[in-house]
Amino acid sequence: MAGHDGGSDAVTIEIIDRPGIRRSIPTSIWALGFVSMLMDISSEMIHALLPVYMVTILGTSVLAVGIIEGIAEATASITKVFSGALSDWLGKRKFLAALGYGLAAFTKPIFPLASSIEWLIAARFIDRVGKGIRGAPRDALVADIAPPHLRGASFGLRQSLDTVGAFIGPLLAIGLMWLTADHFQAVFWIAVIPAFLSVGLILVAVKEPERPKELRRVRMPLHRDELRRLGATYWWVVAVAAVFTLARFSEAFLILRAQSIGLPLALIPVVLVIMSLAYSLSAYPIGVLSDRVNRLTLLAIGLVLLLLADLVLAFATDFVWVGIGVAFWGLHMGFTQGLLATLIAETAPAELRGTAFGMFNLVTGLALLIASVIAGALWDQAGPQGTFLAGAAFTMLTVVGLFAIRSRLRGRTDA
Repeated sequence: MAGHDGGSDAVTIEIIDRPGIRRSIPTSIWALGFVSMLMDISSEMIHALLPVYMVTILGTSVLAVGIIEGIAEATASITKVFSGALSDWLGKRKFLAALGYGLAAFTKPIFPLASSIEWLIAARFIDRVGKGIRGAPRDALVADIAPPHLRGASFGLRQSLDTVGAFIGPLLAIGLMWLTADHFQAVFWIAVIPAFLSVGLILVAVKEPERPKELRRVRMPLHRDELRRLGATYWWVVAVAAVFTLARFSEAFLILRAQSIGLPLALIPVVLVIMSLAYSLSAYPIGVLSDRVNRLTLLAIGLVLLLLADLVLAFATDFVWVGIGVAFWGLHMGFTQGLLATLIAETAPAELRGTAFGMFNLVTGLALLIASVIAGALWDQAGPQGTFLAGAAFTMLTVVGLFAIRSRLRGRTDA
């Protein structure tokens, strides 16, 4: 894998300092990061309040929240398969990415207008379709633009900027809930603004590179022959990612955990602020580090952090401990999400990157659906402690599984 064989790429990385790395990352990747950041500000202003809004205002059960969250994310994942494959077939990625951001922006006004749970489900569903349309083409576009020796840093940077939005959004939600005396709809309306700024930025600032003439044309990206071309190493990475995802569940349960210890409604978004701050601060440095060291070791550290998060959240008795557990959860995301994307980019053929990210997101999205439904059912039956202890048990199994396949995966790649 590029940057891991001790050759010139690795030497180049060793002699570039971090500010130098940031300057070397192409402008379009920075722009994609800020596009993601703005859309995340919008989405997280809404999502930081949505689980509590559904449970306390609309009277839905926690199991229903788990199912809705899982279906929403699975919808995005299924859509990513087709949009990723379509971007390979067209040989164009920016158009589909912009379309996905546009659809998400135009559905944001549904949230403040919704008067029933059915409307909220519809809004969440359509919003996630937009996410699904943009996800795989955008990630493939990052892989197309990024220099091979800066691929980990590039994915880490985009992920980090994306996650900056994920803690600015809840912070804005907290301030606006205080200013509006817990007026949910007013906060949802203000969240519409950064979504449309995001769409304008991708249209103006992101430049898609010309498709190399020597790159093979893909006629039917989802045909089994093309999926076979993705290779055994790619499918091993997908398998690892799926088990990773089964070991965690929707961040909605972190919000509900904070509510369960009596945190006031207006302060509930602090949970996502803490998680996203830890995620954002770790994603870029870990991306840079992954261009120099063994990526599977970093993934294993990420799982240990998830195990710690589950144990702390299971036994937390006040918000300080919940905050520590949530911080561990964010660090685990920073150690794993960008690395998995980098591994997908490096193990898949260039002409099939859109399809590769699409299949990766489909499998992990279905795993997240299963994990969220199980978590919701456990919460209703055994409370928050049962949910997080079950997460810890599955994480321990995942750690064992990762080390079991480590030698096999390393035998197929330089990671």
